[in-house]
Amino acid sequence: MELWARGWWLLCAAATLAACARGDAASKSRSCGEVRQIYGAKGFSLSDVPQAEISGEHLRICPQGYTCCTSEMEENLANRSRAELESALRDSSRALQAMLATQLRGVDDHFQQLLNNSERVLQDAFPGAFGELYTQNAQAFGDLYTELRLYYHGANLHLEETLAEFWAQLLERLFRQLHPQPLLPDDYLDCLAKQAEALRPFGDAPRELRLRAPRAFVAARAFVQGLGVAGDVVRKVAQVPLSAECSRAVMKLGYCAHCLGVPGARPCPDYCQNVLKGCLANQADLDAEWRNLLDSMVLITDKFWGPSGAENVISSTHMWLAEAINALQDNRDSLTAKVIQGCRNPKVNLQGPGPEEKPHRGKLVLQEKPPTGALEMLVSEAKTQLRDVQDFWVSLPGTLCSEKMAMSSTSDDRCWNGMSKGRYLPEVMGDGLANQINNPEVEVDITKPDMTIRQQIMQLKIMTNRLRGAYSGNDVDFQDASDDGSGSGSGGGCLDDACGRRFSKKSSSSRTPLTHALPGLSEREGQKTSAASCPGPHPFLLLLLLTLVLAAPRPRWR
Repeated sequence: MELWARGWWLLCAAATLAACARGDAASKSRSCGEVRQIYGAKGFSLSDVPQAEISGEHLRICPQGYTCCTSEMEENLANRSRAELESALRDSSRALQAMLATQLRGVDDHFQQLLNNSERVLQDAFPGAFGELYTQNAQAFGDLYTELRLYYHGANLHLEETLAEFWAQLLERLFRQLHPQPLLPDDYLDCLAKQAEALRPFGDAPRELRLRAPRAFVAARAFVQGLGVAGDVVRKVAQVPLSAECSRAVMKLGYCAHCLGVPGARPCPDYCQNVLKGCLANQADLDAEWRNLLDSMVLITDKFWGPSGAENVISSTHMWLAEAINALQDNRDSLTAKVIQGCRNPKVNLQGPGPEEKPHRGKLVLQEKPPTGALEMLVSEAKTQLRDVQDFWVSLPGTLCSEKMAMSSTSDDRCWNGMSKGRYLPEVMGDGLANQINNPEVEVDITKPDMTIRQQIMQLKIMTNRLRGAYSGNDVDFQDASDDGSGSGSGGGCLDDACGRRFSKKSSSSRTPLTHALPGLSEREGQKTSAASCPGPHPFLLLLLLTLVLAAPRPRWR
């Protein structure tokens, strides 16, 4: 009887445990209705979604608890999460590109309009004031404006040499016109050219234009080119693909909560930050050079204002030309006497009036128009927007988390931490590749930086170097801009007239036009880059080679 009672109790206990086990499994097997609704809303077939939770041993990314996701669902959601992050990155990049492109068009159009207006005034006013002195040389004046436009757009020109050639040719042409009767021999005109600097036939206009125009044009060009380079860097960086490790982490961040039956749990803020800091580690390394570029662009705008500023000089080019011709007419007689004295009498009477001599024309007096304020408004807006996007690359993870990833507003027990609904404990990583060595969410190889982004960092450095040189009045493309900015183009060069150009057209490096908006490496830079990208022999290979040599059979001498 006692044995029978003991057996009865054991049987009841076993039955109770079995019932409890069945009840526990039933309680775990919750409905997947909410997940089905979300999954279907994203355009996927509901036939993939189980009606109730299933065991999650098949999951490769999400935690392997009870789940509403099959393997196919997990793969679909992983691809969708990757596409959504890539789309969010493109949207952010497009907004920045659009802003830079708008600023570029506005400032570029304004500078071109200043030069076009100057040429238009010249074409309207010079024929009536100077007659044949202008009309017979209209092509030379037109060629000068063409050269100025080419220089502004990045053509391979040395502006000081271009201006010197223009004044030399104009002097020869106008001197012939002022003395039409004698046929002046070439050697006499060569002597005239050699004496031109001492004779100063055009007064101070050539010197003033030579001092002001290069600095004005290089400042305007560098600013516009900087906007183009910045936009091009953003465009190329936006094309960098996400790593496989990032894709897994983003899936876990965005959709594993759905698979585990807590679709209402939003990612914890610090968790989201760590995921995207790991995904965008290479992009964050753009920060230092990006800031340097934008700071240099803001600084170069100081060179737009004042009597020697870009706006005044570019818009007043025709006034320097009018002043030069006025001076030549005023100094005609003294110039002729000095030419005869310095170059000997060419056996013809330069001073006697000829029967076909044209009467003197009057002076052309042009009133300088005050600035309209349009450029000031454009530049003010550009500077404000450039300052606003200085932290673009390091702020991108936080921006995407708050705007695109449906991040929780607070870090508490109700947010998704990657494993369950609960508080996220790991600390937030720093910015950049080197700081991701201990990132708990994304496995990042800090020894393998993305080469596309490294190339863009180099482009930012080169453009910053040009801007700093332009601030000093130097055309960096004609100087050593291949190093780290410590040379003459780094912003620390001299500002006085002693800083002349040291390179001619033939020896100058080629520029990239603004239509391409991306400056290329100089020859020296290319050599350094090639050398830097060619590592020496790996220590392991050297050790292997030494082992083979020692193991090789030695020759026997007979």
